Amino acid sequence: MKVKMSAFDLTKVRFMMMTILMVVLLLLSSSFETCFCAREGNHLKVDNKKTTPSIINKKVKENGGGRRKLSKFIGSTYTRSIPDETMAANSATFNVLDFGAKGDGHTDDTKAFEAAWAAACKMEASTMVVPSGSVFFLGPISFSGPDCQPNIVFQLDGKIIAPTSSGAWRSGLLQWLDFSQLKGITVRGKGIIDGQGSVWWNDSPTYNPTDDSTVSNSENTITRKLSAKMPGTKPTALRFYGSNGVTVTGITIQNSPQTHLKFDDCTSIQVSDFTASSPGDSPNTDGIHLQNSQDVLIYGSTLACGDDCVSIQTGCSNVYIHNVNCGPGHGISIGGLGKDNTKACVSNITVRDVTMHNTMTGVRIKTWQGGSGSVKQVMFSNIQVSEVKTPIMIDQYYCDKSKCQNETSAVHVSDINYMNIRGTYTEQPAHFACSDSLPCTGVSLATINLTPSQNSMQPFCWEAYGELKTATVPRIACLQTGTPSKSRVQSNSDSC
Repeated sequence: MKVKMSAFDLTKVRFMMMTILMVVLLLLSSSFETCFCAREGNHLKVDNKKTTPSIINKKVKENGGGRRKLSKFIGSTYTRSIPDETMAANSATFNVLDFGAKGDGHTDDTKAFEAAWAAACKMEASTMVVPSGSVFFLGPISFSGPDCQPNIVFQLDGKIIAPTSSGAWRSGLLQWLDFSQLKGITVRGKGIIDGQGSVWWNDSPTYNPTDDSTVSNSENTITRKLSAKMPGTKPTALRFYGSNGVTVTGITIQNSPQTHLKFDDCTSIQVSDFTASSPGDSPNTDGIHLQNSQDVLIYGSTLACGDDCVSIQTGCSNVYIHNVNCGPGHGISIGGLGKDNTKACVSNITVRDVTMHNTMTGVRIKTWQGGSGSVKQVMFSNIQVSEVKTPIMIDQYYCDKSKCQNETSAVHVSDINYMNIRGTYTEQPAHFACSDSLPCTGVSLATINLTPSQNSMQPFCWEAYGELKTATVPRIACLQTGTPSKSRVQSNSDSC
């Protein structure tokens, strides 16, 4: 039986179908929106910059402000929670090319570097980039930081060169690249800092060293570039002053006018995979110079220079040096200390797993007469020497000129330990020249095996007290046992 529908009934059916369709669409729309919101809640937005510093700051406080733990945190938990593109958008990177640097090796890029630093300085954990493939001509510059945010990275992948014109240098300038008063500063990369020091070395009328006798300059090694005389004071290539949490890794400093890398009044220092490179006859070119600095770690580095590979001066403590190649140069030295009747204090120094080739000394302590203070708690161990003039030395009659005045006071040298020092020497295996008024005490030697590569002198001892814990080669029979008389013990006023 067929049922006929009126026009009114057809209209009613169409309306009901339209209503049902609209309800379905509304339900689908609500479900889609709920899904979208749920997905959105599982992603960090690009503009979430307000939350990122608070996360870092919280972690810094938990770790006592230590930079090493902060870096570990940023490299793991923090980065995994943020997509790569978001991290890139949030990072503060300042490329010197974006601030007008040319990088052609001729144009003065100093102002561009100053502008890039000024921008990076305002943001915590920012990175200033010196890109690879460019050579940047840079005059004396200070990257100062009393008002800078902490944990700035100076990413050096290109090459920086110093001016060779006397007009570019102010008289009495002590450093070329200077980082001062910073908290958590890292200089890293595979780049090169070239001090172009030959113009300074040749303009020195004499060697005029800070610690050793004249070394002649070879014209075959050092080529004179200028007729105009350079200023009398030669600058350090890279200095850090008054800073905490300093890291230098990966970079090379070559041909410095004077010291390559210097730390003054700094704490928590780490140097690794660092190269210092200058000719062996370049005057005063210490590899690394430490002064008034504590908690220092130096390792995995190669130091070739015309002076001490590492120089440890007054005010230094808790210094650990290991796995370092030294040579040419003057070895690793503590001092000179006590110059001009000053008080010097050095303690808790460890030098181990070091190789030295063609150096003037191996491990050395040197003090001027007339000083006061002390050097104590020193360990030299696992030192391999090759063609070294004098591998083991304490010199308390140090003098950087032809004659120095005799003095009665002295820096007290005590608790000095030599263990497993082996290899070849060219002049004398050991030289202990201690003070008449204040002898060296607590000098111990164990597993010493040193053979001459040519005719040589016997070991020398003067007012040196200690013990041979094992037989030595050669036999160092001149070391006195016991302790000196009480009348020759340092007074409390002169001690550290």
